[in-house]
Amino acid sequence: MKPAELTWAISNSLPNLRKSERKVAEYILANLTDVIRMRIVDLAEKAEVSEPTVVRFCRAVGCEGFQDFKLALAQQLASSPSYGQIAVTDKDSIAEYTFKVFDSTVDTLLKVRDSLDLVMLDRAVKAICAANRVEFYGFGASAAVAFDGQHKFFRLQVSASAYADPHLQNMSATFMSPGDVVIAISQSGRTTTLLNAIELVKKRGAVVIAIAPSDSPVANAATIPLTVDAKEDFQIYTPLSSRIAHLVLIDVLAIGIAQHKGGQLQEHLLEMQRGLEELRESPEA
Repeated sequence: MKPAELTWAISNSLPNLRKSERKVAEYILANLTDVIRMRIVDLAEKAEVSEPTVVRFCRAVGCEGFQDFKLALAQQLASSPSYGQIAVTDKDSIAEYTFKVFDSTVDTLLKVRDSLDLVMLDRAVKAICAANRVEFYGFGASAAVAFDGQHKFFRLQVSASAYADPHLQNMSATFMSPGDVVIAISQSGRTTTLLNAIELVKKRGAVVIAIAPSDSPVANAATIPLTVDAKEDFQIYTPLSSRIAHLVLIDVLAIGIAQHKGGQLQEHLLEMQRGLEELRESPEA
């Protein structure tokens, strides 16, 4: 198991663990930095379980034993020093989980920033600027990112549309032309309906930019993959950090487009701003 996947595996395994193993998991998530300095007997005592239960828990989350588990946890904390303060538990107060959500998002954004392939990012910006049409495809939470992308690109004089319906996506894909661009957004990278639409787009000779996890089917199927690896550690809750990371990546693309268009865009944006001001109430004196 990769160290970065460990706490994600613990959180995801909670519903399937035995009651005693769940006690171990909850204690670890609440005390990550302390656990790496503990002996197995110490953890068993703190979680109020037996030592064999701790071993079973370690194996349940993909580790060979307690020492292997501690090594993976230490490696994750070393690569992300704030992580021990981020994992959310059911016992958190409103203040605790509020700070953890913000800290988790910041932590994820920094990791995504540092792992971005800038060569692919540059290719994506150039492909978008050269395209006659740009279409965004996304489902569920990714649909919100797609429509945000449409809004931002429209402001930059890019002919853009967004589709969250599989039938409309397939219709859109059928009418793409060489040089046009589809931006496929997926938090899982495994949505079969999206993969089918991507294949249709590629048959038409258009470019597919994917915003998806690395080594996922969606990323692998893309012409230009922009990989975002953001593990969610909020158990059954709606994906949070990955959606924010996708939105920020859309912002990065938008800035790249604006920079590429240069001065010709400035007058357009100023005129649009003046038009929007007419829809707002004047501030009170």
